[in-house]
Amino acid sequence: MCAERWWIRGTMEAPSYDKLVNRQEITDAAVSAFADSTHQIPEKYVRTDEVLDGAIVGENETYDLPVIDMARLLDPEFSALEIKRLGDACRNWGFFQLTNHGVDEAVIEQMKGNTVQFFSLPLESKKSVAVRGNGFEGFGHHYSRASDKLDWAESVILLTQPVKDRNMEMWPTNPVTFRHALDNYSVEMTSLAMQLLRFMAADLGVEKEALQGAFSGQRQSMAIHYYPPCRHPEKVIGITPHTDGLGLTLLLHVDDTPGLQIRKDGRWFPVQPLPGAFVVNIADILDMLTNGTYRSVEHRVIPDANRGRTTVVIFQEASVGGMVAPLPEFLKGGDEARYKAIQLEDYIRGNFRALADGTRFIESLRT
Repeated sequence: MCAERWWIRGTMEAPSYDKLVNRQEITDAAVSAFADSTHQIPEKYVRTDEVLDGAIVGENETYDLPVIDMARLLDPEFSALEIKRLGDACRNWGFFQLTNHGVDEAVIEQMKGNTVQFFSLPLESKKSVAVRGNGFEGFGHHYSRASDKLDWAESVILLTQPVKDRNMEMWPTNPVTFRHALDNYSVEMTSLAMQLLRFMAADLGVEKEALQGAFSGQRQSMAIHYYPPCRHPEKVIGITPHTDGLGLTLLLHVDDTPGLQIRKDGRWFPVQPLPGAFVVNIADILDMLTNGTYRSVEHRVIPDANRGRTTVVIFQEASVGGMVAPLPEFLKGGDEARYKAIQLEDYIRGNFRALADGTRFIESLRT
């Protein structure tokens, strides 16, 4: 049975993201708080202790977040060296910026333009796709935490692939070209992810079919975030420190406002967006598939004091035969599995519970 069809041909259904998360609606009070952060920040957003948890690398320190060039990956003359650089980035940082990616620029610009227009709409217009009950999709705050503290952000979260699983009621129709932009962008990102996985497989020394097969036909979700400026960035968090729970993450900066920070060696390293680049990171399932060879790394977002920040983030899910576990290729030669195998539906449930609690589910699966 093909992994991507396990929930269709059998009696099982794909694990639903609904009812596993709690997302609050964006209210008039939230909009007012976002619009005027000069004075008192509402208590439910104040998270000073969390912001100050860990030193931030200063501007006077130099460091190089890996940059991978897709053109060099594709060029036979430079491919071997660039694949090695890709592997080093995935092992040591878990993050890299991808340049010369080859994604249709018209598709990117349409996605950026529609995103900016959507977040510029009046609240009542955006609430036409507001989250409902314990629903996963729609417009609202990011996931609620056990602490009841809220992130300083507005988010639209959608399931984008496979097409049959889309809930079109939650896909915005304003701007009128938004759905078209979302569809085109989703397809481009699927193609880009598969291309990256091919080169990752080459670095890992496994057949590309093994790694790509774990992602092929699996679900893809999209999170579109707007982080309003905050005059007291030392008090609020755009997105809580976390690791991504799915397989592979691809982030597009709609603007050049920084805010993303990666925790490495106990310190936070700010990411300065490169023009035209994607930020790509290893997520927990890919960490498990590679038996810990590639690292899923904690990160967060701190809002800017003066400028809003908008991003479009794609999450690619993965599994093998409905299971999340190290690929057999990584257990040859007597290597032991560093993670316990778990059914995808149980993994998804556990991951969302841990996310709400501020813990990391993958840690409970270590052998």
